[in-house]
Amino acid sequence: MALSATLSVLLVDDEPLARLRLRSLLEACQDPAAQVVAEAGTAQQAQAWLREHACDLVLLDIQMPGSNGLQLAEALAAHPAQPAVVFVTAHAEHAVRGFELDAMDYLTKPVRRERLQAALTRVAQRLGERAAAHSQRGDLDDPLPDEFINISLRGRLLRVPLSEVLYFKADLKYLTLRTATQSYVMDGSLSELESRYGEGQEGRFLRVHRNALVAKSAVRELLRRGPHGAGEASPPDEEGAEGWTLRVATVNEWLSVSRRQVAAVREALAARQKKAGTE
Repeated sequence: MALSATLSVLLVDDEPLARLRLRSLLEACQDPAAQVVAEAGTAQQAQAWLREHACDLVLLDIQMPGSNGLQLAEALAAHPAQPAVVFVTAHAEHAVRGFELDAMDYLTKPVRRERLQAALTRVAQRLGERAAAHSQRGDLDDPLPDEFINISLRGRLLRVPLSEVLYFKADLKYLTLRTATQSYVMDGSLSELESRYGEGQEGRFLRVHRNALVAKSAVRELLRRGPHGAGEASPPDEEGAEGWTLRVATVNEWLSVSRRQVAAVREALAARQKKAGTE
């Protein structure tokens, strides 16, 4: 999948030669491409620039004079635009702390172009998911601070914002987490996720079936399936020929709905329509 948008990048490193090398590597990256919009030699300089400007990504060194990169990353978590952060450092021992601060990736020096390109791809995908979530579900965004789902991906920790999750689906011993652009396999149980994110009227997610937990704001359509199905978009129900399905926003996938949850799904649809009608 082509990622055509060019990422705007702020380079933060106290070594001019390190910034020069990163700039050269970024110029060689494609799909997505990246453009350096500013450089900073200290965390203070970076913060001063970010008060007046915005960017998609901050490539950030850790060991710098004054405030270090970890402190800057912590401050960026409260930044209105909240740019993505990728650490670029020779000190791999800080990786765990970096991911705790929601770093998208952690590159060790000397940086290879292939690793930098992979990090840019992850950032572009995250920005795409965020944009899709805002455009498709912005009218029902939860005003509470976002939470993250931690996923182990090929030896790295990936943190997916809960606001970007469309649904969780159980399959044998694993769970699938679905966003607008990606599917991830994760450990855990639907019951645990439901107790954390789905209880009460203010819960973000709704248990629609024994194997599925869906974001309330992602419910787009409820359809009853007859004995011969309800069309190409609606898959056969594993529990029988007849039943209910719902369409999930953005991805337009259909999930089975148990009979006892039909009323709750209707309530979620009605709440969304009511919200849309008042704006």
